Amino acid sequence: MNIEQKTINTMRVLSADMVEKAKSGHPGLPLGVAPMAYTLWAKVMNHNPKNPRWINRDRFILSAGHGSALIYSLLHLFEYGLTSEDLKNFRQLDSKTPGHPEYGETVGVEVTTGPLGQGMANAVGMAMAEAHMAAHFNRGDHNIVDHYTYVIAGDGDMMEGISYEACSLAGSLGLGKLIVLYDSNSITIEGSTDLAFTENVSKRFEAMGWETLEVDDGNDIVDIFNKIEMAKKNLAQPSLIKITTEIGYGSPGKQGKSSAHGEPLGAEELKGMKEFFKWTEEPFVVPEDVREHTAKLVAKGIQANEDWDRKFKAYREEYPDLAKEFETWLNLDLPMDYLESGDFWDFDKDLSTREASGVLINKLAAKLPNLIGGSADLGPSNKTYMKERDDFSKANYKGSNIRFGVREHAMGGILNGLYLHGGLRPYGGTFFIFSDYMKPSMRLAALMKLPIIYVLTHDSIGVGEDGPTHQPIEQLAMFRSTPNFLVFRPADARETAAAWYTALNRMEGPTGLVLTRQGLPLIDGTGKGALKGAYILKKEMNNLDIILLASGSEVQLTLKAAKVLEEKGLGVRVVSMPSWELFEEQSQDYKEEVLPSHAIKRLAVEAGSSLGWHKYVGLEGNIIAMETFGASGPGGQLFEKFGFTVENIVAKAMELV
Repeated sequence: MNIEQKTINTMRVLSADMVEKAKSGHPGLPLGVAPMAYTLWAKVMNHNPKNPRWINRDRFILSAGHGSALIYSLLHLFEYGLTSEDLKNFRQLDSKTPGHPEYGETVGVEVTTGPLGQGMANAVGMAMAEAHMAAHFNRGDHNIVDHYTYVIAGDGDMMEGISYEACSLAGSLGLGKLIVLYDSNSITIEGSTDLAFTENVSKRFEAMGWETLEVDDGNDIVDIFNKIEMAKKNLAQPSLIKITTEIGYGSPGKQGKSSAHGEPLGAEELKGMKEFFKWTEEPFVVPEDVREHTAKLVAKGIQANEDWDRKFKAYREEYPDLAKEFETWLNLDLPMDYLESGDFWDFDKDLSTREASGVLINKLAAKLPNLIGGSADLGPSNKTYMKERDDFSKANYKGSNIRFGVREHAMGGILNGLYLHGGLRPYGGTFFIFSDYMKPSMRLAALMKLPIIYVLTHDSIGVGEDGPTHQPIEQLAMFRSTPNFLVFRPADARETAAAWYTALNRMEGPTGLVLTRQGLPLIDGTGKGALKGAYILKKEMNNLDIILLASGSEVQLTLKAAKVLEEKGLGVRVVSMPSWELFEEQSQDYKEEVLPSHAIKRLAVEAGSSLGWHKYVGLEGNIIAMETFGASGPGGQLFEKFGFTVENIVAKAMELV
């Protein structure tokens, strides 16, 4: 047995041993896919375990994340810091080897995968980032951004809709440095893929503008290598390499069967598999000659990194300003002087918050060159277009306006990939209602704590005539319930500036800017106070009898209602509350100052679900909110129909006091 085959078998055995010890996991994919994974990591990819964040490394994404034991065996053999003890703790609490690959938990894992298809979209985003930065920074022979994005995906990935949304865009964009290795084993959890999946995947990818290649034997690493090299030469198209494999390869009773997918092989099957591979080592022991072989491969990666360092030194000498800008992009530096300036915060006319956001995006475009983003075919409505920037296209990767097309889910996954590549600050826009279509990708952004910015317009029944299909009701509550996700629903243009300021400075998770379609007046006193999530917009006169709380377009109504209530002799405080999450981050003293515990008469007003507001109004308070879906009609009439009027706020407040 040659050393390459022995290393492949080592990966297989380590993976099977991990699953067996954990009594949980997916051994089938690693057993079938090990040859293609070895070929990538050992013979194709530039990567350096001693500098795993090297910006010019090739990216590897295991989109079929259930096969996580495979990537852990790779990270162990290629000296990324995973020990044999880590492998033994596979799927155990607080281990570095969780059930699915988790970004930020395991060094060498580029992105959290597991929900199938997400990795495909992430890879498209990474390939777009590489193309954009290469177009911006490379000069002549100084190709400081020059790497590929590789994906291993399975039949399940090919069934998920997000894959085709993302890959359709990748084909249109001609992302030639994106290469997908398709593990075609024709097996899913329920059995043969023929039960529900009979299409010709290669033909479909051809129709989307991809180059397609095939490898008939998934164990033939020479053919796999040659096909990858062919794909690398085609810089005009992304490439799909369909590789026919057998799930659970080497397991005498489970090879080629669905039972190999998601359960341990069992002691007898594991013994039979090891006999098939002529394996005599104890569990989790790597043969010394395999260690020596992978150490040489690691040395090649270190050398590739050192060669690039020399290239970058020469680049810096010839293009010092570009080199400085490159580092600024990688550091994600912000123009803080500008963000603190009056030009950023000042508005002189009434605007819808979507329009205010559009003004801010274009101000930022002039100050933040690595800002990149766009909309899912709603740019004119979302106001997400940067007027002084070109479009990102096959003809011009330097452009930074992305036309995502009607592909909300893919947009979410692509945004994650754009950020994870490094160097860019991505944003994406759609109607708030269509966040439902991209929620899985947004949830993963929150799980990975990625500072993605979502421009979510047409935020309530104020959408009007488009009717209940387009009117968000439960979405605010949904995102407020998502860990690490910050919701910001501003009341006017100045609070919208606070929203963008917060989103740009927040690095612990994504931010959703929830914005109106309808115009809103500039409100006296709004501005930087919104950076604390909630603040006193109007203080009571004399004694405090009731607090009115609101967000977004309803704030103006509460201010008008407060005036009427004061004429009735009540002491009324109005609190603008654009971001619950920011408010919860404030000190207890500040929270008590804004919402004093003795003030138990409280009324919240928001044109969305009431869920969650009870925390702030308490048992003695009340909420004016949406308890049903909306209706079709002019937005102003809908606000009247559902009780978002000054008169109703006054009436509900009087009931409380």
